[in-house]
Amino acid sequence: MTGNGTSALTERFAGSVPGRVDWVDYAKGICIVMVVMMHSVLGVELAAGQTGFMHLLVMFAKPFRMPDFFLISGLFLSVVIDRDWRTYLDRKVVHFAYFYVLWVTIQFGFKAPGFAAETSWAHVGYLYLESFIEPFGTLWFIYLLPLFFVVTKAARKLPPLLVWVVLALLESAHVATGWTVIDEFCARFVYFYSGYLFAGYVFALSDRARAHPALALAGLALWALLNGGLVASGLSEWPVVSLLLGLCGACAIVILGTLLARAHWLNFLRFCGGHSIVIYLAFFLPMAATRTLLLRSGLIPDIGTISLIVTVVGVAGAIAIWRIALMLGANFLFERPAAFWIAPKKPQAALQAAE
Repeated sequence: MTGNGTSALTERFAGSVPGRVDWVDYAKGICIVMVVMMHSVLGVELAAGQTGFMHLLVMFAKPFRMPDFFLISGLFLSVVIDRDWRTYLDRKVVHFAYFYVLWVTIQFGFKAPGFAAETSWAHVGYLYLESFIEPFGTLWFIYLLPLFFVVTKAARKLPPLLVWVVLALLESAHVATGWTVIDEFCARFVYFYSGYLFAGYVFALSDRARAHPALALAGLALWALLNGGLVASGLSEWPVVSLLLGLCGACAIVILGTLLARAHWLNFLRFCGGHSIVIYLAFFLPMAATRTLLLRSGLIPDIGTISLIVTVVGVAGAIAIWRIALMLGANFLFERPAAFWIAPKKPQAALQAAE
């Protein structure tokens, strides 16, 4: 149980008009841009065999990039966790399963010829089937989310602080079995559960940052120095240290999102956050195409600049694909069709706020 304080806070924000929380969208926008940046930069550097200035940003964000995404994903869970299992599974499992199956098939459609050239079409078929056990490429995030939602609801009868301690120990153990589901479950679930369990404190932190921006900025500066120093020293990967950096970094992004929302700056980040699923699903195509084009053309010799361009095109290209899909009536690419709902739909504004 999250307690009355957390429930009241999340219900207050989830019920606000126009149905979205400004700083949450900013924070999600920061997260999704960092995710695209990571894949873009590392992909360019791997293909080029050298690193550029963008590598430093990727390494700086590593301790908190995914922890923050998962923490935010759990923030509004107390609003919906009491739903009946059918509705809950529809919103939290079928929803993500639909997009995973669809987009893993789309990704395979683009990558299958290359795989077949290296091995055989029979092996391509095996890899496709394996992707339903071993998450494929960039899609592992939406593969894991349904597991987190189901386990959190199933574990409601257990003492929440005991559950959190167990999950913290799993993260600190740095489990490495080679299986993405197991390893990432152990490494990330504590952040999702923290978002659920401590949502009231997260919203209170945002309120304080909004009320005291100068103090919030000072805190962000201190955090940036600490995070950067630990990353540079290699200590950020140590047990317990990685957990603390993940939680502190998630709080820092909450504060940063709140300050940006307060000042109404960088509204494109808010837009990206409000359409994070669109960007997450579609960025791989413009990212890969731009990377290949720039590296083969040789027009830009600097790897850091190429990485930056690929990142920008990855984000903008995903949004463009979404808009084109809507114009062509291919809404099914980003909106789950009615045929794949197992519970009645709810008003869109309420669905966005609570989920």
